Amino acid sequence: IKLCTGKIAGLEALLRWNHPKLGMLPPSLFVPLAEMNGTINGIGEWVLQTAARQNKSWQNQGFPAVRMAVNLSAVQLNNPNFVDRVESIVKESNLAPRYLELEITESIATKEASHIISALNQLKEFGISISIDDFGTEYSSLSRLKALPIDRIKIDMQFIQGIEGCEKDQAITKVIIALAKGLGLEVVAEGVETAPQLEFLNQKMCDEVQGYYYYKPMPAEEIENLFRLQMSDKG
Repeated sequence: IKLCTGKIAGLEALLRWNHPKLGMLPPSLFVPLAEMNGTINGIGEWVLQTAARQNKSWQNQGFPAVRMAVNLSAVQLNNPNFVDRVESIVKESNLAPRYLELEITESIATKEASHIISALNQLKEFGISISIDDFGTEYSSLSRLKALPIDRIKIDMQFIQGIEGCEKDQAITKVIIALAKGLGLEVVAEGVETAPQLEFLNQKMCDEVQGYYYYKPMPAEEIENLFRLQMSDKG
């Protein structure tokens, strides 16, 4: 949600495995295995295809044009064909590249090899947005951060959810917002669940928020209903 308008500015594609016996499994249970056995490349490609096609489908239906964020694995970025495949997927979907955002973790951003930075630069030049997810949870190299072709920083929810009772979390959040602004980046707060958290972030000029205060994860059909409500709201 963009704080200055209160409107939906973007969506994040969340991967879940609906197992026939175990039920809904989070990615923490199967993505590490997929990274080890190499299937993450196929899974990741399917996620990108699905996200791009869905976003373009919404645009074709007349819904607001927003970003669709997809999380990346370091294994995907190490694939020499990754950039070409992403560009092909975007072209096949007819989605304008600016409406796809790729999220990398802070550890990838600060520790990985120069070829990953090269891949991110190519994707950025193609028009895709790049963001750093869960910012603040790793030891960041500010010199590396300066060199990365990123558009926005997403503050990890552990700091946001500590805002109400911890001055240190308030201070860290304030510093991250100031850092992002100083680097010319947008900043998104993750895990916003209460009105006081939202008010603090509004006061500190955070650009966007996501979290249960507004919406919980939901299937595409329910998101379409949200778009309809937003479009009908003249206030």
